[in-house]
Formats: sequence, C-alpha cells, structure tokens
Amino acid sequence: MTNQELTELIKEISNDFFHKPFRHEGVFNSRLRTTGGRYLLRSHNIEINPKSYEKFGYAELEGIIKHELCHYHLHLEGRGYKHRDADFRELLKQTGAPRFCSAVVQRANQRTGKRYIYECIACSTEYQRKIRMNVERYRCGKCSGKLAMK
Repeated sequence: MTNQELTELIKEISNDFFHKPFRHEGVFNSRLRTTGGRYLLRSHNIEINPKSYEKFGYAELEGIIKHELCHYHLHLEGRGYKHRDADFRELLKQTGAPRFCSAVVQRANQRTGKRYIYECIACSTEYQRKIRMNVERYRCGKCSGKLAMK
C-alpha cells in the first residue's frame, strides 16, 4: 500500500465513521517503533507504522486509523483530543475505535533475571547485579573482602 492509497483509505474511513472529511495526508512512517500510529498536531497529518499493517493486517490498520482520526477531528474542533479527555473516550466508543493497538515489537531482548553474580573471596557472600562492576574498585559489604566474578 502506498501513501496515496493510505490517504484515500483514511478519507474513506473518516467519511464513513465520522461523517466529516479528512483534508490532510496519511503517511507510512517506518521509524515508529512502539506505536501503531500518531496524529501530528502542527501539520494535522496522520502517520501509520507499516509494521502494524504487515503483522496484523487490515482490521488492525482500520482500528489505528479510527483512533488517530478521533485525535484529528477533536483537535480541529477545539475539544479534548488527548487520551485522558472525556470527549476523546466518548468518540472512541461511538466509532468503535480501539483505545490501544496490538504490540508491534516483542521485547524478547529484555532480560528478566540478574546478569552478573559476584562472590566475596573471604566470606562467600554473593551479590547479584544487572550492571557489570569493577571488582578492583569495590569490596564486600560484610567483611570488606575482595570480590570475584562468579
């Protein structure tokens, strides 16, 4: 799908669900990482993450467009367009737009456990750390003995 086709789709969804015209541009922005799309306040354009369309398909794309159009129309009308505003939440319900999109990026590289284990040579006390530390600079908190990485 090209940016021109995306703009036409946004215009169509705007007319069908909001009964108002969309007079700006819709663009795919591959630099978006954690969000499905965004509405730009200054230019009034809507940017869509192409990965969300590729990964989840047309239904997810339509939901993202509806969500961003809620921001768009409320902002242009001078009403509450932010996520916490009652006007925004009400318009989401009326149009059937999702409040959140599906997660585009899986956080597979995020570690759940501790990475580094240090042990005191004198008293065998273990210290778990997420960040690597210089054992020449630090000592054991119990006995002031030397530390070694386990």
